[in-house]
Amino acid sequence: MNPTTENQFDEVINKCKDVFVKKIKDYGTSWRILRPSSLTDQLFIKAQRIRTLEEKKVNKVGESIEGEFMALINYAIIGMIQLELPADSDLDLSPEKSAELYDKHIATNKELLFAKNHDYGEAWRDMRVSSMTDLILMKIYRIKQIEDNQGKTLISEGIDSHYRDILNYSVFALIKLDTSHAMA
Repeated sequence: MNPTTENQFDEVINKCKDVFVKKIKDYGTSWRILRPSSLTDQLFIKAQRIRTLEEKKVNKVGESIEGEFMALINYAIIGMIQLELPADSDLDLSPEKSAELYDKHIATNKELLFAKNHDYGEAWRDMRVSSMTDLILMKIYRIKQIEDNQGKTLISEGIDSHYRDILNYSVFALIKLDTSHAMA
């Protein structure tokens, strides 16, 4: 991966982690109460809002598309944490433990990004942000189907791989949005 991509990835993730940690300080780990289907619906709401804003070009609430992509990243991390923790584990995680789990999943995701970026030759740089939004929505629909199948797949990857793809597409979208704003 080119050094710029790594730096850009790190910059996006640092911003997202900052929001994640601050929200834990405000709310605790209240998200631990979410069942998998509720978390999937939260991802859907965020991605659908991005698509609606892309299509309508009017934002009546004032929250940015960038903020929604950041939320997708953080909810994808939450999903990976939820998958990792036993169902009967304590709902309260310390900010330190939450940050540790966040970093663990980011490190794994970054390795995946390096591998895929190598194999695909940074093709994402030539994609439209709207295509990334659509791919994220497709991943969410796949997660819904896997959940409806009680987590069973015949040949496909599991829910965690879709969370990872949602995270990476969201990072790429934020990099592209930042780059396009810098050029404007």
